[in-house]
Amino acid sequence: MTQIQSPQETSAPQENSPPRPRTSSESAVRASPGPSIGRLIGLDLARALAVFGMYIVHIAPMPSAGNNLGSWVYSLAEGRSSALFATLAGFSLMLIAGRLEPKTGLAGRQAKARIAIRAVILLALGTMLAMEYGDIIILAYYGVYFLLALLVVRLSAKTLAIIAAGIALVMPQLAFVLKMWLSDSVQQSINAYDPLEKLSTVGVLDLLLTGLYPTITWMAFVIAGMALARLDLTAATVQRRLAALGASLTVGAYGLATLLGGTSAVLSFGGGGGPSSGSGAGSMGSGSMGSGSGAGSMGSGSGGPVQSASDLLGAVSHTGTTLDTIGCLGVAILVIVGATVAIDRLPRLRRLAKPVIAVGTMSLTAYVGHFLAQSAWPASGAGTTKSWVPVLTYILGAIVFAAIWSRFFRRGPLEYLLNAATKPAKYIR
Repeated sequence: MTQIQSPQETSAPQENSPPRPRTSSESAVRASPGPSIGRLIGLDLARALAVFGMYIVHIAPMPSAGNNLGSWVYSLAEGRSSALFATLAGFSLMLIAGRLEPKTGLAGRQAKARIAIRAVILLALGTMLAMEYGDIIILAYYGVYFLLALLVVRLSAKTLAIIAAGIALVMPQLAFVLKMWLSDSVQQSINAYDPLEKLSTVGVLDLLLTGLYPTITWMAFVIAGMALARLDLTAATVQRRLAALGASLTVGAYGLATLLGGTSAVLSFGGGGGPSSGSGAGSMGSGSMGSGSGAGSMGSGSGGPVQSASDLLGAVSHTGTTLDTIGCLGVAILVIVGATVAIDRLPRLRRLAKPVIAVGTMSLTAYVGHFLAQSAWPASGAGTTKSWVPVLTYILGAIVFAAIWSRFFRRGPLEYLLNAATKPAKYIR
């Protein structure tokens, strides 16, 4: 989802205000302003890549049984782009709450108020969009992530990393047990009293446990992103260690899943079987299928619910297993570090990628915009086309729009509205 920024998947939504004055400790680790600026631009590049990955999953043709390039690209983006979005959302929260050091006192209270306001807005916006497009929308989940993140915004990088690791290792198993315990009749009884469920078919139970991006497991990405924000990503030593960590998590998770269950335990095509066999729109909730706008046919990820304990050993996207979570997190770390290093050390790439980076600065607008555009162009939904032309058109359209808009405005349209909505936080005392 993130945006998502707040999608930047929040994207959960991102903070685009000018950098705050540096403290003496921050100045000590940054000898010049260049790397700091490069770090922020690198994050925007990573956000743009996350947006484009979600475009691919939502618009591109479904993977075929053949082992072709299109299937590989789709499989690479599936699940991992939304996980990257959520990880970047956690990072963005720390830009508000205090990155290297948490804000305290009045500044800390106002920062928490800003995060809470964003959470409520994203929950409301996500619910409204889910009424039309179904449970594929990640924004309402972001609202829940942000509210829970308020509990840990002052923790250190080490503590946050331990919490994220604990969630990844324990919560998928707990989620499996809880979903097995919650029979259809119990879920229906809970949903009968849930106003969100009645409005959009994405209720509290979906947001916390049974949806496409359940909080119980996806908080691992958000908190991991918060831990990354506590680190100096401009330091070469930190970059090398994170690159090694990301590679280890990726290779370890997907390698172990392949060893235990074969390629079908990792990929959504080519091997058949596993939770991924019901890929595409069929794995979406009923709310996403009934709008008739074309969006309902968009892919939502290949992973269906884990059906048995043995499925917990797989790493298929959107199954929410421990290996799926660890693998996606490893990819997210590699993308963030890679984008940061590339922007810092390749000035020519930074200039050439400026239009793409602009998409990352307004990822909430880009995310919401592609759903609205598909309502106007129903034939472009995943599962309704065998061509990659629509998704390439959307990507190009987002780049052109962002490049033109950024020449005149500091924030994207929705980012402006979101920033304005958080202004009352300054009255917190």
